[in-house]
Amino acid sequence: MMLPDIAKALPNVNGIFRAASSIETENALLGLLQDLPGRWEGKGFNLIARPAGQGSATNPVFFLELNGTRETLEFTTIGGDIPNRGSIEPTILLHGVHYLQTIVDCQDGSFIHKEPGLWIHVPADAENTSDTYVRQATIPHGDSLVAQSTFFKTVSGGPQIDPVDSFPFPLTDPIPPLNDVTHAVDTNPTYLVPYLNDPLPADCLPSGLNAADTIKDPTEVLRAQIQGQTITSTNVIAITTSFPSPLVTSPPVQGIVNIPFVVKNANASQMDAIFWIEKVTNPTFPTRSFLQLQYVQRVILDFAGLHWPHVSVATLIKAA
Repeated sequence: MMLPDIAKALPNVNGIFRAASSIETENALLGLLQDLPGRWEGKGFNLIARPAGQGSATNPVFFLELNGTRETLEFTTIGGDIPNRGSIEPTILLHGVHYLQTIVDCQDGSFIHKEPGLWIHVPADAENTSDTYVRQATIPHGDSLVAQSTFFKTVSGGPQIDPVDSFPFPLTDPIPPLNDVTHAVDTNPTYLVPYLNDPLPADCLPSGLNAADTIKDPTEVLRAQIQGQTITSTNVIAITTSFPSPLVTSPPVQGIVNIPFVVKNANASQMDAIFWIEKVTNPTFPTRSFLQLQYVQRVILDFAGLHWPHVSVATLIKAA
């Protein structure tokens, strides 16, 4: 069957045929996502307070796990339009990429995280005067999420990477913005001792990091990883699973759904993240550049009467 015959045989709803455009057009339609397709590899740091049973005087209710990590992120363009059919508004056409993230422990190669998902560029519509970016993901623990951008921009030069606080804080307190480091933290010394005294993992982290400072603020790793680089431009996308909806005025929509076991034992209640897609001058060939992806992600886990920030950071280079 020749291509024109195939096109005739496929459904053509409301005159929209979902065929891919040229790569130049596809890239433009992806917006700030256009540099993502390909394979990214790099290193990072993972901090998570995990439940440790019911606890006792000598056995706290949590275990602070710290990992140096190796990571791969593979992105593939979704060819063609993704029509969102309008009923009270005109139909809009979305474009995006799907991805697979794999994270292993840097020391022994043990599996830490596997995540398939999508990044979607949503054009402005009758409700939103600006474009938005949406990330959808599923996680093997039994969680799924939808996160929407709170801001995005392109800046000259390198990223501004602000601190992120990893210390637990009361469950009765509201969850602060990702870079708010002034909120109250739990002062129970039983809980804070690991954050102040545990050593950093020996593998894959930049040299010279102070353990207590890095555990308190894992973005110390990101700043150290780009020390000495010349970054000429950066695309910034910040996202959250807590976002307003035209149908729900208060509280904001919470875009995480967990299986009952997770809800009962360590409920994942909110995710916030910032991604920086950077153009870096090649030190060997200064007239050329390479692409680098950095991110910080905080997932709030709720158990034992506290909000526990699970913070992950990584710096990845586009390899193919």
